[in-house]
Amino acid sequence: MNTQIKTTGDRLIDALFYTLLTLIGLATLFPMYYVVIMSITPLKETIRNGGFVLFPSEVTFSAYRAIFESPRLPQSLKITTLITVVGTFLNLVFTLLLAYPLSRKQMPGRKLCLFLIVFTMVFSGGLIPNYLVVKEFGLLDSIWALIVPSLIVTFNLLIAKTFFENMSIEIQEAAKIDGCNDLQTLFWVVLPLSKAIIATIGLFYAVSHWNEFFAGIMFITNEKLYPLQVILRDMLQQPNMSVEMMSQVQGLEAELPPFSIRMAMVVATTLPILFVYPFVQKYFTKGVMLGAIKG
Repeated sequence: MNTQIKTTGDRLIDALFYTLLTLIGLATLFPMYYVVIMSITPLKETIRNGGFVLFPSEVTFSAYRAIFESPRLPQSLKITTLITVVGTFLNLVFTLLLAYPLSRKQMPGRKLCLFLIVFTMVFSGGLIPNYLVVKEFGLLDSIWALIVPSLIVTFNLLIAKTFFENMSIEIQEAAKIDGCNDLQTLFWVVLPLSKAIIATIGLFYAVSHWNEFFAGIMFITNEKLYPLQVILRDMLQQPNMSVEMMSQVQGLEAELPPFSIRMAMVVATTLPILFVYPFVQKYFTKGVMLGAIKG
């Protein structure tokens, strides 16, 4: 067994490396920590510390009570959850149905299709044409305006295509010998072996839908259909909105500052999607590597 003896210089480099990584990690985590702390810090504590608190002596969850008792957050949360679930499902269906035939080298017109698809990564139609297309299809002021225009993302499509190309062709040929057609081969053989790539691009799509912001501003004018991120934007830009939320819950005006409401909103919109990652983490790295590297 080969053993490597580290010199003093090696240990010094390791120490510097781990110190640097620790500092980067702390710099990344501190803003998240500060947002959470400020969302649970009462008004008197904030005033006593000049608006900057790292370790509050007492905490309050009144800010979360205010945002969840306000009618706007539950409604926007339902809309965003619906968009995320339905949108991610449709994204996966359309992406996989297109990626699989494009991975077959015998497909007629394959190179032309790939060229036209990749072309959209470099040149897009633009803001106004996108709006006009959505308008002509009658999708304005509907959740479909936030789903249909992004049914297939080229980057995710290429990852899935490369994954299918690397899959053993012998398994697929064996399925055809057993009498499976292309669709049966896809659904009964290929997809059960593609959990890693499905979880990977599914996570990409879910995060994209959950964080949908610009499309909500551009295509939605009905406030009842606003996604969560649009409500968050309004709250951060309009301080009066935080005061309005506090006034709807008796006694909160004197208990916490409007700033805490905004920080609680940030936490509430971030945590749900963070809880999804641990369930797909074991597939994530494998899926990205297998889908991005052809060999």
